[in-house]
Amino acid sequence: MPEISRFYGIVIYMFYNEHNPPHFHISYQGFKATMEIKSGKLNGKLPNRATKMVREWVNLHLDELLENWSLMEQRHQLKKIEPLD
Repeated sequence: MPEISRFYGIVIYMFYNEHNPPHFHISYQGFKATMEIKSGKLNGKLPNRATKMVREWVNLHLDELLENWSLMEQRHQLKKIEPLD
């Protein structure tokens, strides 16, 4: 489960052998969720503040997330993505 970013206690992962649509996994203080990269649809539960921060981060790094999804499909090493600051 490669970690691709971490900020304010929020950890973002992408797993190999995943299914479409492109998405990533989020862990925060015992909460777990996934978010679709293109639509922003959240599956699972996160506190509202954490959800807002993740959405802001996605808006800043959409292209990098899609690139990592492509790398994951090709079984290549994923790239770290800058955290939200």
